[in-house]
Amino acid sequence: MSLIKEKVNQAVEILKEQQTDMWLTFVRETSGVRDPALDLLIGPGDLTWLSAIILTRKGEKIAIVGNLEKEAIQNLDIYDTILGYDKSVRELLRDTITRLNPDHIAVNTSKNNVHADGLTHAMHEILTDYLADTSYAKRLTSAEAVISALRGRKTPSEQMRVQKAIEITEEIFNKTFNHIKVGMTEIEIGAYMHNLAREYKVDLAWPAESCPAVNSGPNSPVGHNGPTNIKIERGHIIHFDFGVKYEDYCSDIQRVCYVLREGETEAPLEVQRGFITIRTAIEKSREAMRIGVQGKVIDTISREIVVDSGYAEYPYALGHQLGRVAHDGGALLGPLWEKYGDLPNQKLEAGQIFTIEPGLTVNGYGHIGLEEDVLITLNGAEYLGDPQREIVLLKG
Repeated sequence: MSLIKEKVNQAVEILKEQQTDMWLTFVRETSGVRDPALDLLIGPGDLTWLSAIILTRKGEKIAIVGNLEKEAIQNLDIYDTILGYDKSVRELLRDTITRLNPDHIAVNTSKNNVHADGLTHAMHEILTDYLADTSYAKRLTSAEAVISALRGRKTPSEQMRVQKAIEITEEIFNKTFNHIKVGMTEIEIGAYMHNLAREYKVDLAWPAESCPAVNSGPNSPVGHNGPTNIKIERGHIIHFDFGVKYEDYCSDIQRVCYVLREGETEAPLEVQRGFITIRTAIEKSREAMRIGVQGKVIDTISREIVVDSGYAEYPYALGHQLGRVAHDGGALLGPLWEKYGDLPNQKLEAGQIFTIEPGLTVNGYGHIGLEEDVLITLNGAEYLGDPQREIVLLKG
């Protein structure tokens, strides 16, 4: 079974679970503005004219598309009913909705999850205009819950792809650690990692300009930035944030090294203390991650460990979901800050993959940020890779 068919079947089960009569994805010219839901409904292909993908909780799978794209949709071998048109989708769409007579029509609008907000303002106006003289215009509701569940609950096929992306990422990190020399620039290290990704025939998990992030020492800007001309020096912490995309699924991992000074055989105590604090925050958070727990609860555990240890509060969420993109939307391990909306209140579900990524600064040395990827199972959160349990020591 293809992954797309797997996800479409899963979507029908989610509609049954949530008692949602119909999920409607309404798009046009997707090469210009692409609804994120299409990746799970038709794969990478584009739709040109106004098109509607309809799934119902009774199991109907319907595609209404331009006649020029009927065959492409048929080749997916997913949709039971494929309707084509030449001049206007209006009547086909109205007639189909009238036949199905749903109490609620979930459409892709969301205040919280960017990956559930693919219906543009203009397309919403067109849809409501089509339905203006019917009762269905008032039956439109948000598909956020449907899409969040569909993207979040990774099937075994999706889990395998993320797992492979993580394995490749770990191999690239290990080769990079062996390659680093004192005097190299962050940019040179980033270029080496790009070359390795090409050798493994994988894409990067986010734009190449900031994938990887490489931060050497106390003066390197930490965040969504690319490597700089700062050179590796002894006594520097080197922080990495890197991920790859394998068969459309991503990894997202942070690692740290310490470059030994002459005569040193281990990192200074303050660096070790910072590392232990972050490792503790990650492990305690992971241990608390269970089905049904709200993301904000997990975030609080980690945040308190870091702050109570005397470090500044990190200005971002503890962790996000991971999948087709590095930031996969839906439930968030985060604080109740306005920018995160309702996402920290949402509960963890089996099949979700999260990052756990607290961070802190060790004055005079640099940034310590670890990021581990975990899968929510019936027994809690399981690491999908080998977590970094010790500082990587570089002799330079």
